[in-house]
Amino acid sequence: MEREEFLSKLGIGALAVCMGCSMVACSKSGNANPSNNNVNTPPAGTTFSVDLGSSLTAVGDSKISNGIILVRIASGNAISSFTAVQVACTHEGTAINYNNSQGLFICPLHGSEFSKSGALIQGPATTSLKQYTVAIAGSTLTVTV
Repeated sequence: MEREEFLSKLGIGALAVCMGCSMVACSKSGNANPSNNNVNTPPAGTTFSVDLGSSLTAVGDSKISNGIILVRIASGNAISSFTAVQVACTHEGTAINYNNSQGLFICPLHGSEFSKSGALIQGPATTSLKQYTVAIAGSTLTVTV
């Protein structure tokens, strides 16, 4: 193989690789309303349990497991003292945080805000977070999808 032929083939191969990379890299950018609104949501039937004697003892405490964020929003061990929603923001799938002083779930990436029940308050997200069922038996709290 001659040098000119080798460089020509190398250049075409490199161009093909770069085009593939740029197409993948650009496929999601700038998409303010992605079709992946349920990114990282747990599959149906997923559960996780927490011992309330040792976890989530203070108002504002949270625990993330299996794509769910569970937060103690009030004192006492009543079901209404807790909320559980999907941890992935419906805008781009970033893990949300709970801000106890505001009583809101907030996405750290673009600032979307959600109520304690997961209802959308402020975008850029366009859909609410999914809320999950919380059950308490004795000192064990269970979240079920």
